[in-house]
Amino acid sequence: MSGLEELRKKLAPLFDAEKGFSAGSTLDPYDSYMLSDGGTVNLLSRSYGVYNINELGLQKCTSSPVDETDQGEKTYRCASHEMRIFGAIGSGASSVVQRAMHIPSHRILALKKINIFEKEKRQQLLTEIRTLCEAPCSEGLVEFHGAFYSPDSGQISIALEYMDGGSLADILRLKKSIPEPVLSSMFQKLLQCATFVGTVTYMSPERIRNESYSYPADIWSLGLALFECGTGEFPYMANEGPVNLMLQILDDPSPSPPKHKFSPEFCLFIDACLQKDADARPTAEQLLSHPFIKKHEHDTVDLAAFVRSVFDPTQRLKDLADMLTLHYYLLFDGPDENWPHARTLYNEDSTFSFSGKQFVGPNDIHAKLSSIRGTLAGDWPPEKLVHVVEKLQCRAHGQDGVAIRVSGSFIIGNQFLICGDGLQVEGMPNFKDLSIDIPSKRMGTFQEQFIMEPGNVIGHYFIAKQELYIIQ
Repeated sequence: MSGLEELRKKLAPLFDAEKGFSAGSTLDPYDSYMLSDGGTVNLLSRSYGVYNINELGLQKCTSSPVDETDQGEKTYRCASHEMRIFGAIGSGASSVVQRAMHIPSHRILALKKINIFEKEKRQQLLTEIRTLCEAPCSEGLVEFHGAFYSPDSGQISIALEYMDGGSLADILRLKKSIPEPVLSSMFQKLLQCATFVGTVTYMSPERIRNESYSYPADIWSLGLALFECGTGEFPYMANEGPVNLMLQILDDPSPSPPKHKFSPEFCLFIDACLQKDADARPTAEQLLSHPFIKKHEHDTVDLAAFVRSVFDPTQRLKDLADMLTLHYYLLFDGPDENWPHARTLYNEDSTFSFSGKQFVGPNDIHAKLSSIRGTLAGDWPPEKLVHVVEKLQCRAHGQDGVAIRVSGSFIIGNQFLICGDGLQVEGMPNFKDLSIDIPSKRMGTFQEQFIMEPGNVIGHYFIAKQELYIIQ
């Protein structure tokens, strides 16, 4: 059995959630959860048992007895108090996605938040949790870090790998369309992952008719997405409401790209995907052998370089510098329980220069910084000195690193503050609303320089070089 077929077998039970529970079940699939007094949400899954989600993370408790290949219980430690949220990346009809820093690992993640109490969103939540939790690790699939429940807001947050290249929608907004060689390489990877998750906009005819459906529905969605990416236009009138959109999909001929503008291979690929009859659509394996994929199979297509060419690198660097700087100072000025995590910001070759001396490696650097932190904290809380970041500059360093220069003041207080522009952290007050007279409260100034280098996973950076100057 090929790897793709094994993946399909593994995921097959995950895509029938919308068909409801088995006959005789007393559970309504749209009410398939319980909320315990201890603040734990129990997602009840017909195929794979129970998923418990609380503020500390997610645990899959039981397994389907019919699948001997299932790995049984799984636990994802992903606590709400370990996340530092830096604002929204985007939003959709059923959720909002925020950019966050996972404090223990210093890794940037994407948090997708869904309200458990909104009935129409529960089914999507259950399907996503089940799919992400059960999908085997595979190159090309977005990494799943877990989920946690926030009782105060009634939201479940799904923690995912942060894709720093933006979305296809972002690329189309700036680029208008994507060249065929890039699309061929991109969609080859999608086909190898064996699944395509879309919204009602990309719903297949059989799903709209409420008929049984399986992987051919994903092939339809794939074809529509390719059409939109290649032509720069969605082929249906999606702005006249979902009902009108569904009627167009059912009644209108399947869309086909203009033959005079695109290659025959591109047009044939889309025509094959957008067959109204689900049984007439090719499988993922067959599409991997399609002339459109084979035509560009040996082309040198650098997807990362293409994405970098689309977006403004200066703005991306600024956002990254703001986020990493704020994260560091919030650790330095923040609660004692978070400070030990600062050690893992450094690797064995990292250096820290202060007062004419150099410290190397995470242990020596953390020990020296802890000494400085203790001095700034004073003997009792009223004497604590906190950072006020007044100016932040950044530039590219090497291929993917960033050099950051920070200057500011020390004032007596209890919370790190930002004077200049920058990303705001959830829970931090706006400096402009505090009416603080910095010159009258200034106890000293500082300048600090960081060289941040990317780690071995997307979204992770470490401090390679750091220099601190304090002036009284």
